[in-house]
Amino acid sequence: MRDFLPADKARRERVLAVIRDRYRAHGFDEIETPVVEEYARLHAGIGGDNEKLSFSVLKRGMDADAIRANADDPAALSDLGLRYDLTVPLARFYASHRAELPAVFRSIQIAPVWRAERPQKGRYRQFLQCDIDIIGDASARAEAELLAASLDTLDALGLDGGTIRVNDRRILRGMLNLLGIGDDVSASALITLDKLDKIGPDGVVAELRDNGVPADAAAEYLRTLLPGTDGASSTGLSVPVTLEAILRVLPPVNLLPEEVRQAAADLAGIAEAVAAARGIPVADVPLVFDPFLVRGMGYYTGTIFELAHPSVGFSLGGGGRYDGMIGRFLGQDVPAVGFSLGFERIVDLVSPGTATASDAVVLVHDRDVPVAQLARLKAAFVGEGARVRLEQRTKNLKGLLERATADGYTSFATVTAGQERADLQVKTLD
Repeated sequence: MRDFLPADKARRERVLAVIRDRYRAHGFDEIETPVVEEYARLHAGIGGDNEKLSFSVLKRGMDADAIRANADDPAALSDLGLRYDLTVPLARFYASHRAELPAVFRSIQIAPVWRAERPQKGRYRQFLQCDIDIIGDASARAEAELLAASLDTLDALGLDGGTIRVNDRRILRGMLNLLGIGDDVSASALITLDKLDKIGPDGVVAELRDNGVPADAAAEYLRTLLPGTDGASSTGLSVPVTLEAILRVLPPVNLLPEEVRQAAADLAGIAEAVAAARGIPVADVPLVFDPFLVRGMGYYTGTIFELAHPSVGFSLGGGGRYDGMIGRFLGQDVPAVGFSLGFERIVDLVSPGTATASDAVVLVHDRDVPVAQLARLKAAFVGEGARVRLEQRTKNLKGLLERATADGYTSFATVTAGQERADLQVKTLD
C-alpha cells in the first residue's frame, strides 16, 4: 500500500482521464460500489485463489472469549471483507438495482481493491482496477464491444504493440471431456493448465496426475493442442483468430463437441467485428488464439481474454464471460462479460507525454509583491483555464523551476510589484 507524491498522483490522474474518456466514448457509464462486501459473498467459491488473499473485517462487539472460541472459523469471526476485485461487487450491484438500469447495461468501475499479496514488483496489497462490463447481452457483440473499447484505450495511451490473447472455457471443457477428463476434476485441471508458463509441460502433467487425471490423458492434452511439440508455453503460441486457424490446432472437427465448434465460431466472429470497428483486415487485428489460456477465476463460463505487451513478461489485464455469477444474487441467470485493465502495471509503461496536462503555470514572485496583486494575477490565469501555483523567488531559481517541472507545470512567469496580467511574459519550462 503506497503513498504517491504530487507528480506521481498527477500522472496517474492524467492516465485515468484518458481511460475514462475512451470508455465513455464507447457508451459505458461509471458506477461506484462500497469497498466492503459481505464475507459470505466474497468467499462463495467463485474468486479462485483471490478468496484466500482477501482481508476480512472482524465482527463488531466480539469479546476476547468469543474470538478465542471461534479462532478456527473465519466465517464466525468476520461478516465483512475488503473487495478483492470489482466483479463480485458489480454482480451484487446489478442484482440490487436491475429495475433502475437499462436492459443491456455497460458499466465502468475504476476503484481500489485489496489483496493480502506478498509485495513485489508489480504486485501490491492495494491497487487500482479499471473495469468495463456489459450485462444483459448474451451475444458475441458484447465481447466485440469490450475488446474494441480496450484496444482503443491502449491506442490512446500510446501502448502500441499490445496483443489480446483469447480462448473460451467451452473449448477447454470440451477438450478435457474429449480426452476422458471428467467434470469432477476439470475445475482443478483448468487451474493447473493455467500454470503452464510457470511450471512447464512436465510440471503440468505431474500436477494433473496428482489431482486424479490419468497421466496419459494429461500428456495427450498438451500434444493434441500443439502437435509435434512437447507442449510449448502459451506465450510462444500465436494462432490467428479465424475459424480455420483455430480448428487447425484442435482435434478433427468430427470429434469436437458442438459446444467447442460454436465457441470457435464465436471467437472468429468477435475478431471480424473488432477488425471492422478498427477498419483493418482480420489478419491485422491484435488478437491471437491461445488454447492454454485459462484465467484463474472460477466464475468464467465462456470467452476469456488476457492483455500482453512485448515490453513486459506479465499480463496487463484480462477478463471474460461470467454468465452464472449474477444469478447467485438475483435468482435467475443474466449474461455478463467484462474486461479489466491492470492500471498499476500500465501506468508505469505510459510515457509522461502521452496524456498531456492542461496549461500549468508557476508565478515566481518577489517577496515585496502585495498579496492582493498575487491573488488578482492568479485569478486571471485560472480564468484562462490554467493551473496556477504561486512560488516566492529563491536564490536557487533553477531548482525551484526543476521541481515545478517534475510536478507537471509547463510554464512560468516572474512577477514584480505593480505588474498586471498584460505585463507578464510567460515562458515555457524545458
